[in-house]
Amino acid sequence: MKKQQTIKFISRWLKTYCEGSGMNGFVIGVSGGIDSALTSTLCALTGKKVVVVNMPILQNKTQFDLADKHIQWLKKKFKNVSSYEVDLTDTFLQLKKDLPAEIQDDHSMANTRSRLRMLALYTTSTHNKMLVAGTGNKIEDFGVGFFTKYGDGGVDISPIADLMKSEVYALAKELGVIPEIISAPPVDGLWADNRTDEDQIGASYDEMEWAMQHSSLKSQARGERSRTISSPKLTARQKKVLEIFKRFNKMNEHKMKPIPVCVIPKKLKK
Repeated sequence: MKKQQTIKFISRWLKTYCEGSGMNGFVIGVSGGIDSALTSTLCALTGKKVVVVNMPILQNKTQFDLADKHIQWLKKKFKNVSSYEVDLTDTFLQLKKDLPAEIQDDHSMANTRSRLRMLALYTTSTHNKMLVAGTGNKIEDFGVGFFTKYGDGGVDISPIADLMKSEVYALAKELGVIPEIISAPPVDGLWADNRTDEDQIGASYDEMEWAMQHSSLKSQARGERSRTISSPKLTARQKKVLEIFKRFNKMNEHKMKPIPVCVIPKKLKK
């Protein structure tokens, strides 16, 4: 991967889109993870105004501190970056009181946390006339659908959605993102038990990256029937990883496709 060229390409793309949209800059939710760290740094490189927001909700202190440390690093490095800390804990707890108990389970309330953060980001972006920049990578956005619909999936622009997780790490290291974030296990911070992404998925990002590439190659091979393509025998773990990838891909397909529109036949409108 040509890291410096890729960094320049993404930052130019961001700047061009922002100027074409008539907006002033970018708003990014910073979680203490590698994806939001890279996204916020790429946005800062555009020279446009950037607002980064730390939004704890009953947050693990390590995650909050990592987010804050990245924000301080970013503000020191880029004069065009400002920040807010928006503690949504009381808002979340009040919503738990107001929602019927029978619709509250771990998964529904984890997604609710993500959607509360989306509301805070769009309030910030509307006031500042800015774009909300998404932090999803290719595995999450187009592989396993590992994001909350209308939560962290509710964005205006997706600068790293064509980067595999390994490429996200490569660019983050190239940009000097703090080592603590680079070495931290990926976690979405939406669960009381602080479970990691790997705990939730059942496989690592490296494994999911392999599965996504393998599935793509298999699809390509099916489209090239005239060629004889031999593939190595899969191990038991590789078979399991492929099962996990396919299950998530199918289950979350509705997130990764445009919202279906019921197109009424013209003859019914006459």
